[in-house]
Amino acid sequence: MNSDTLINVLYVDDEVHNLNSFKAGFRRKFNVFTAESAVEGRKVLDSELIHVIITDQRMPVTTGIEFLESIIPDYPDPIRILLTGYADINAVIDAINKGQVYKYIQKPWMDEDLRINIEKAYEIYSLRKENRELTEALLVANKQLEFLLRQNLLS
Repeated sequence: MNSDTLINVLYVDDEVHNLNSFKAGFRRKFNVFTAESAVEGRKVLDSELIHVIITDQRMPVTTGIEFLESIIPDYPDPIRILLTGYADINAVIDAINKGQVYKYIQKPWMDEDLRINIEKAYEIYSLRKENRELTEALLVANKQLEFLLRQNLLS
């Protein structure tokens, strides 16, 4: 990871002390955005380019998986991490299948482990972005080559 790159991380959790703890632990390493609900999380996504989304599973109104699933059509690119204090195999399965979750991490998190997982998630984000850009450039180059080939065939 380039040390000049600031990773934009959104953490959604209804427990304010978890948000404060996350922000205190990671604000020097990442651009940290926090939200106390799925609605607030969507507002952040509407206004900021987010690379990694971390969400708590058990929240009132909307679960973490429901939030992640609901944003996929509008925000497919951020890499998703589900953070929870409860071990529930059905939640893990739903997280992977519905929410396209990259990692499932249990609370309380270990700062170093979470930092590494955020950085790895950002690597995936960057590689996917680079892959899309290279594919687009290749398509343009192919169209130009086809045009030149047609020009040569006609002359």
